[in-house]
Amino acid sequence: MRKITLFIAICLALQLSSIAQPEGETVDKIVAIVGSKMILLSEVETQYWQMVMQGEKPTDELRCSILEELMLQKMLLNQAEIDSLQVSESQVDAEIERRIRYFVAQFGSPEALEKYYNKSIVEIKDEFKDLIREQMLIQMMQGKITENVTISPSEVKQYFNGLSPDSIPYVESDLEIGQIVIIPQATDADKLIIYDKLAALRERILKGESFEAMARLYSEDPGSAKKGGELGMFSRGQMFPEFEAAAFGLKNPGDISEIIETPAGYHFLQLIERKGDYINVRHILLIVKASPTDLYNSKKQLDDIYAQISSGAISFEEASEKYNPDEYKSNNGLIVNAYSGNTRFKSDEVDATVFFTVDKLEPGNISKPVLFQTDEGKEGYRLLYLKSRTTPHKATLENDYNVIMQHALNTKKTQALEKWVKEKKSITYVRVNDDYKGCLFNFNWE
Repeated sequence: MRKITLFIAICLALQLSSIAQPEGETVDKIVAIVGSKMILLSEVETQYWQMVMQGEKPTDELRCSILEELMLQKMLLNQAEIDSLQVSESQVDAEIERRIRYFVAQFGSPEALEKYYNKSIVEIKDEFKDLIREQMLIQMMQGKITENVTISPSEVKQYFNGLSPDSIPYVESDLEIGQIVIIPQATDADKLIIYDKLAALRERILKGESFEAMARLYSEDPGSAKKGGELGMFSRGQMFPEFEAAAFGLKNPGDISEIIETPAGYHFLQLIERKGDYINVRHILLIVKASPTDLYNSKKQLDDIYAQISSGAISFEEASEKYNPDEYKSNNGLIVNAYSGNTRFKSDEVDATVFFTVDKLEPGNISKPVLFQTDEGKEGYRLLYLKSRTTPHKATLENDYNVIMQHALNTKKTQALEKWVKEKKSITYVRVNDDYKGCLFNFNWE
């Protein structure tokens, strides 16, 4: 948004006079209309104070920026309704459930969430429903406007050449890391040993020993063991299917499940409580691990692969294709960054154990076998390969084409959206309250 260069004092006075009401009385008002959609002062103020609490400087420019963003959203929503765009009830319900699960995780329990909002989960869902439907329609409309926007290499070059030196994107240092993994598989005998050990624990609890104490002593789930095995409230769709079937199959608090197997290992559960669609259980997990002999043999096999790669007999990519399990072969064995979806990592995005290993390597080199655990707690060995390491620098077309291409594409999409707004606002009723006439908007809305 452009800087406000005048009316600062006047805008402040108008804001204060429009918000100030007789003591004990608050009156909302319309500050803008776009098509059939109204924007209330309370919408602007709510977002304004949220952003101030998050560290934004409290300025009139911020209020103007918020109002213009709301006007853009209302124009998109108004057009989505004109174009008869729709989102299904199931899509809305799924998004509500996703957000409620997030909020419950943040607050710690459904009760804490309900206490904070002074509303039941059902009431919160009802209140969110129209808002979420509108947000989804806005996203759908914006996607429709920009869906056919593409960019050619010549346009990327033209975009880059048109940047001023101060506008060239700054590229942080990043890493590309590969791995070749061997995770020895547990035998039926290994599984039986763990099952029998867990069955003995279950029997002791059934005879009266404390589930919580046993979980603290024996469970191999690091997140819940220190809490006596308690997982906290969760709903369906968050755990392994086998785990959820066992959990939701328990009827009364204190009931204990049979032993179940999931990708994490063997468990049994105890019901703590149910609340609507949410449930809280304790569990004890024992991870099924391969024998020390099998683990050692995995290391020896990787020692041999390390020697082949180091001598040049085989490339890392060829070794990945030949030796990696199927789930590790994609991208030629390179690890995918869960944040960005590509194979590049900023230093602070790399797991500490991986970073300290590859930090000692030169690009193109490979580590000796290192012990690691999968997300499910299974042990194995892996070779880590440092494909590349960049130093912080200003982007160049030669080395950072994808970075520049994404900037150029985003700019082109923004231009397409701006062109659409200019066309639509000429045939859409728009009215802005006099209190905001001093704002320097990106668009000449009226």
